[in-house]
Amino acid sequence: MVAADLDVTVDLARALLTEQHPDLAGLRLEIVANGWDNVIVRAGDDLALRLPRREIAARLVVNEQVVLPVLAPRLPVPTPLPVRTGAPSEALGYPWAWSVVPWVGGTVAAAVPAAARTPWAADLAHAFVALHRPAPADAPENRFRGIPLYVRSEAFAERLHHLPEHLHEPARALWTKVLEAPAYDGEPVWLHGDPHPGNLVVDGDRLAAIIDFGDVTSGDPASDLGTAWLTFDAEGRKIFRATVDAVARDGRGWDAGMWDRAEGWALLYSAVLLSFPDEHPLMARVGEHTLEQLFG
Repeated sequence: MVAADLDVTVDLARALLTEQHPDLAGLRLEIVANGWDNVIVRAGDDLALRLPRREIAARLVVNEQVVLPVLAPRLPVPTPLPVRTGAPSEALGYPWAWSVVPWVGGTVAAAVPAAARTPWAADLAHAFVALHRPAPADAPENRFRGIPLYVRSEAFAERLHHLPEHLHEPARALWTKVLEAPAYDGEPVWLHGDPHPGNLVVDGDRLAAIIDFGDVTSGDPASDLGTAWLTFDAEGRKIFRATVDAVARDGRGWDAGMWDRAEGWALLYSAVLLSFPDEHPLMARVGEHTLEQLFG
């Protein structure tokens, strides 16, 4: 049996490199992020290791390894395409695939004020429109993203208690409203799957990269477009939506109902992001920001 969460250390990272990519084993290593699913270890100046810390994340790393070579060239914003892949190591007790990716300099967007994100709202909109193209039938499955919102009603009800009590009734009313939006009737399109600002890297006023495609899947683009509330304030959201509407209306299901569904996804994401405030305080702040945008 594999432990639910492994303790991924610098020593383990160096041992994996020594075993599988010995030419990289002498690089300076430093843990720079401990996410819900993965540990990021910076390797020298130009690379990083993406190491799953729990079993569910291992599949997500494989998704990236398979899909990003297809999607990354289409996007107008860089995304760290794996440059090396790692295999499970029985000798080291590490049971999952892992990746070596380019290091992206900058700051995660979640750590900068929402108003400072407005200059690149149009750039993110163009990136999502470029991504949201018809996906093949063998695109990775994800039973939590890109699906009809009503399927997530039970999950929403279970997580409602993470919202402040005074927002419970407004949140229920909003959820009821978004469930009445027209269903998506276009082709399933490629989705990032985890579109919060913790997965966006910025450098000043520039969107430097979109990262973490582990939840990549296909389905309703509204699942990604919930980022309008997660990432931006009213001004940024206005620019983001106007840009999407201007370039994406080509019969693929983009309509007013899509934005109603996107608002529902934003509400659901906020409840998820608020679920672990002690372990992931930055993500909890994203959840709080989202509620501010949804309910004023």
